[in-house]
Amino acid sequence: MWIVEVAISPTPQRLAARPAHRELLAKLHSEGKVKMAGPLADDSRAFVVFDVPDRGALDELITADPYYATPGVAIIAVHEWKPFIP
Repeated sequence: MWIVEVAISPTPQRLAARPAHRELLAKLHSEGKVKMAGPLADDSRAFVVFDVPDRGALDELITADPYYATPGVAIIAVHEWKPFIP
């Protein structure tokens, strides 16, 4: 699994792109590729937990979502995660 940490700010471009991004995340969740996603309470950061086999598969999903290239959105960390409690 992978945890992607995203810095977000309330730019008009980000807010306009958010509905399509959330729709894509919901689709990926139904396919089992996203386990959970959402912003912190202060809306300064968001986290997405991806369940894909390797970094290459993760990078493909990130590249396929234009949200991550939108002004006001910046991936600040990617962590490989090995949870022991599912």
